[in-house]
Amino acid sequence: MNKGKIAEMLGIEYPIFQGGMAWIADAELAAAVSNAGGLGIIAAGNADGDYVRTQIQKAKELTDKPFGLNIMLLSPFADEVAQIAAEERVPVITTGAGNPAKYMKMWLEADIKVIPVVPSITFAKIAERNGACAVIAEGGESGGHIGELATITLVPQVCDAVNLPVIAAGGIADGRGIAAAFALGAEAVQLGTRFLSATECNIHENYKKKVLKAGDTATVVTGRRLGHPVRSIKNQFAREYAKMEYTDISNEELENFGTGKLRLAVVEGDEKNGCFLAGQSAAMVTKEETCKEIIDDLWQDAERILGGLKKWEK
Repeated sequence: MNKGKIAEMLGIEYPIFQGGMAWIADAELAAAVSNAGGLGIIAAGNADGDYVRTQIQKAKELTDKPFGLNIMLLSPFADEVAQIAAEERVPVITTGAGNPAKYMKMWLEADIKVIPVVPSITFAKIAERNGACAVIAEGGESGGHIGELATITLVPQVCDAVNLPVIAAGGIADGRGIAAAFALGAEAVQLGTRFLSATECNIHENYKKKVLKAGDTATVVTGRRLGHPVRSIKNQFAREYAKMEYTDISNEELENFGTGKLRLAVVEGDEKNGCFLAGQSAAMVTKEETCKEIIDDLWQDAERILGGLKKWEK
């Protein structure tokens, strides 16, 4: 099967990205994905520059393959992290939660491939004007911060709207999802939730168990009141937060209630009070595997499905 423009552009074997998940996607996971032939991505999240530089340098020690850094533009350390990414000449930068325009010149001069995550056509067009080499069209089925459009409607519209390669994200966890993404016009896919079960993913064991046990209605979206909706696995924290959104509690109190809850899930495995980010595809994640096993299985499954569809050709 043709592996497309993205794989050739970035120098990766398979057009499969691992999502930049805050507190989760560290150097070890990113390097393991890159060594398996995909594009591993370190998540900067709200971390400071020292942490991010350490993770970048560690990834360079663990792999000689291309890898990426995801920068959340709402982070108080975004300026610092953006500068460090340029200094370290990270091969690929993906961005989320904002417009990376003010950093583009610096990154492009450092020969960095910039691929923003976009929730709509408007943001995709802005990314194209700013010099992005591709965009990640992420539907609301994904875990973490989400937009309003579903992957199956967002991806083809973005493909039609820009003259850039498009990576599809949101709700993709197996070969069927990859085949569907390619049918919609995407050149590659990005998966986050699927890699939560990876052997090299350093989340707490309780987190992995929650993902592996998740059913089709296991997730819920909270945070719309604050303008930053987030999809996570239902638990005591998520239910309490959802109720609080419809009370007269102040926005500041609501925001404070959610602060630190992701760390409780990732590091401490607090099943009641942690925020366990996961997409709707969690129900399709059924076993723990190495990153190589995940990527090999994904690609072989996609090839089998797309090969089978040829019988419909006239």
